[in-house]
Amino acid sequence: MNLLSEFDRQDLTKVGEELHSLAAELYPICRSITGEGFRQTLGLIKQRIPLQIFEVPTGTEVFDWTIPKEWNIRDAYIKDGSGRRVVDFQRSNLHVVNYSIPVRERMPLSELKQHLFTLPDRPDWIPYRTSYYKEAWGFCLAHNQMLALADGNYEVCIDSTLAAGNLTYAECFLSGRSADEVLISVHACHPSLANDNLSGVAVATSLAEYLAKRDLRYSYRFLFIPGTIGAITWLARNESKISRIHHGLVLTGIGDAGGFHYKKSRRGNAEIDQVVAHALRHQGEASEILEFSPYGYDERQYCSPGFNLPVGCLMRSVWGTFPEYHTSADNLDFIRPAKMAASLRVCATIIDVLEGNRRYKNLKPYCEPQLGKRDLYRSSGGEAISTEINARLWVLNLSDGEHTLLDIAERSGLQFSTICDAAEVLRQSGLLAEVAHDDLAASNAL
Repeated sequence: MNLLSEFDRQDLTKVGEELHSLAAELYPICRSITGEGFRQTLGLIKQRIPLQIFEVPTGTEVFDWTIPKEWNIRDAYIKDGSGRRVVDFQRSNLHVVNYSIPVRERMPLSELKQHLFTLPDRPDWIPYRTSYYKEAWGFCLAHNQMLALADGNYEVCIDSTLAAGNLTYAECFLSGRSADEVLISVHACHPSLANDNLSGVAVATSLAEYLAKRDLRYSYRFLFIPGTIGAITWLARNESKISRIHHGLVLTGIGDAGGFHYKKSRRGNAEIDQVVAHALRHQGEASEILEFSPYGYDERQYCSPGFNLPVGCLMRSVWGTFPEYHTSADNLDFIRPAKMAASLRVCATIIDVLEGNRRYKNLKPYCEPQLGKRDLYRSSGGEAISTEINARLWVLNLSDGEHTLLDIAERSGLQFSTICDAAEVLRQSGLLAEVAHDDLAASNAL
């Protein structure tokens, strides 16, 4: 399978527009870690890829955590003395502190201000705030908007419910020839924030669409979950499946104009860490590899010491390092169709390397086999060797049953696809034999 080749035959402008269109479709929905907004989001994704949706009741214990009450909201506003809505949930779902308890009161501005959140250094932006695990209420608004509020009494309404219900999450499972799995995880719980969650949701959905049509070596499990509690819940409910996960990625913040960043798994030297580093080195944009840290997105749950799964996090701009993070400025203009398409292309490269990374054994290891008589060398002496021939020589030299094709690509400095093509030509010519995983395991045990 060469997903990248098929991807590159498409119009990348159109691909980017389709990714941005999906984000735009999901953008108005008021999502949270539970509730109908999350279910509505999954329903739209399910129109594109096969999803199995799970509901976990309030009060269920998941390791050290407990599934919270389910939150839903219909409307919210602050009205001034004339009855005019000066803060309106219908204009932006960021206006309400996510998970706010129901409120219907009248109060003076001095009391109301205790429940208002703004960004004085970004006075025209609305912040995003939550109160998942402590019952409270509040409104978020632009700082200039707050400064314009006159003294007097205000009517405050948050038409929400916080009651026993369920936490919802979904899986898209694509079966491959092997039971070994690649995990792709995205959080889908934020309201109208385009880069922080919707870019990852759109790219993951499109990637699953591509893979669903192909013959796969690995099985792929895509998770669409609420942040933190969703990953914890999935891990608690699926401990029997953990050993199948051989590679994993958390996708987030992958639609803005920043360069790529990859945060390694806790292991630091897992195959996925090597694969992503190789893919980013050859993709043509600025990129940086970050060491693991126990703060971030759901990779910190998958990489917790009890699991220590080989899961890293792929993003563009790193959370908290750009001013638009968790504000109303993280809107549909902040994410770029071309950047989303490039992110999907990098994901395709990563999948191709994972799918194609094998070990081979040179069947003629004593000196260099004669490639000319097999039409695998240059036609006349004295010419500089081509990249194609150079790749064949590297593959023959390092195919000792221990080096993977990725090892060879890294040592030679050549792209994995070039090395992979060379290996296939040599295999078809009878010069290489694949080392089966079982054979390698038996050899290592001796």
